Amino acid sequence: MLLLDEALALLKSVQYNLTTEVVGLHKAVGRILAQDVHSDMDMPPFDKASVDGYACRWADLEKPLQLIETVAAGAVPSQPVGPVQCTKIMTGAKVPEGADCVVMVEHTRLDAESKIVVEIRPKKSNIAKKAEDIRLGEVVLTKGTLLRPSHLAVAASVGANELIVARRPAVTIFSTGDELVAPHQTPADGQIRDANSSQLMALVQQMQLDPVFGGIIPDREAETESMMAKALQTSDVLLLSGGISMGDYDYVPKVLQRLGFSILFKSLAVQPGRPTVFASSGSQFILALPGNPVSSHNIFRLLGMPFLYHLMGHNYIAPVVKLPLAEDFSRKNTERQLFVPVRIEANGSIQPLDYHGSAHINALSEAHGLMSIAAGIKEIKAGEKADVRLF
Repeated sequence: MLLLDEALALLKSVQYNLTTEVVGLHKAVGRILAQDVHSDMDMPPFDKASVDGYACRWADLEKPLQLIETVAAGAVPSQPVGPVQCTKIMTGAKVPEGADCVVMVEHTRLDAESKIVVEIRPKKSNIAKKAEDIRLGEVVLTKGTLLRPSHLAVAASVGANELIVARRPAVTIFSTGDELVAPHQTPADGQIRDANSSQLMALVQQMQLDPVFGGIIPDREAETESMMAKALQTSDVLLLSGGISMGDYDYVPKVLQRLGFSILFKSLAVQPGRPTVFASSGSQFILALPGNPVSSHNIFRLLGMPFLYHLMGHNYIAPVVKLPLAEDFSRKNTERQLFVPVRIEANGSIQPLDYHGSAHINALSEAHGLMSIAAGIKEIKAGEKADVRLF
């Protein structure tokens, strides 16, 4: 069995050759940046007021000040501030020459001669200096960045209306097993509805990818091979669930080898999720997940998601926090690293959810993340902290 960290390192070591494409700024969220973005200007481009107030000189704050003009945001001062003068200025407006501070409006008053009197001296200049955030030519977004809304705001501020991003890998998803029927069908005796494909499609779509559902592969070797071979004509990655354990009808590993794939691992020291197969052939990859839906979900989050991001040039690291347990937790088998669905309570503690095993998919519906318990650890007491991998 391969340790989770070993499997993840192996996945992130494979070579890939995805090309790039150009997308508009408004369609770039969730994509992976394939080229650094440089600023086309200083930010701020000029000394600007960070509050509504009066631009003046520190040396004159004890004296009544003569108001010489008002400057709105977007306007340019028409004259410098001289001795015992001030300019009324709005947040974001360019500070006139000669001024070295801005006094907030609420810290001033008008005297009998309509001059500005400073009642409270500012503790700082209230001026955002030219280029204090970004300098012309500076890298503001780096290659490999997973683009969030805040990144797009940065791109917009430096005029990057189009971005060069990694092409999204073509992903085909299969479920396997004669016991499965489509969600709209009523299962016959001995059958169940296919939940894995809907779950995996949604997980991949959350990554801003556009997966294809290839169907349910029956427990027949020839059809397993033909359906996978057809999908490989148009796919970079196949994601399968089921068909990889030790059963008489688990044909996937054998078929992978006939299709020219090298199996890099087929067993993980993870609970649930031991039967997991990863195989490669050139620049095509197959990740075969366990058939039980909780196992399939967990392994996709632990390995599938980081791998797909790796193919696009992004080093995905899941958010992990340490939180105290709301109650004692124990287990009998400590051979593998355990992942348990948990809910985060209002007080910040974590509550392990009622969980009957890797087929109990309902346990995931209220989960906020997966609690990780290292191999060899038998119990954790209430109040002790555990690692939680957030969804």
